[in-house]
Amino acid sequence: MEYNNNNVRRQDRLLEKESAYDLLRAGEYGILSMVGENDESYAIPVNYAWDGENAIYIHCAPQGRKLRCLALHPQVSFCIVGQTHVVSHKFTTGYKSIILAGHARTGLPAEERMQALRLILEKYAPNDMETGLKYAEKSFHRTEIIRIDLESMSGKCKRVN
Repeated sequence: MEYNNNNVRRQDRLLEKESAYDLLRAGEYGILSMVGENDESYAIPVNYAWDGENAIYIHCAPQGRKLRCLALHPQVSFCIVGQTHVVSHKFTTGYKSIILAGHARTGLPAEERMQALRLILEKYAPNDMETGLKYAEKSFHRTEIIRIDLESMSGKCKRVN
């Protein structure tokens, strides 16, 4: 995955590469943006887990609008915003954010899908892994996994006091 801030208009607000990867690793959720079934835009907040390399994983039901959109238009954008800080008397907000571009894939092999669920559990329920894995195995047949193969990432921030 290429980290490229060349198209960021405000070059004075570039997020350092290490901070961008920290946000990718620890972000609570992201907004998955797609082209919809009738060429309308469609964006939805989702939990995700990063594999530490070039992919993020999202879990969902085996049917639904997300999957219909991705089947038609697999190229996606994924936005993660870290903690924000409103400074009302300065009429501004401090933030860190990253935008990723990639290609979504479904129909993954069972082993990869289970590994994705492990990554998600490690991120969101590290103290409940044993119970979480049992739940994942029990509901595996009604869980789809979306893998987004990441192609590029850019990041911005605004530091305020």
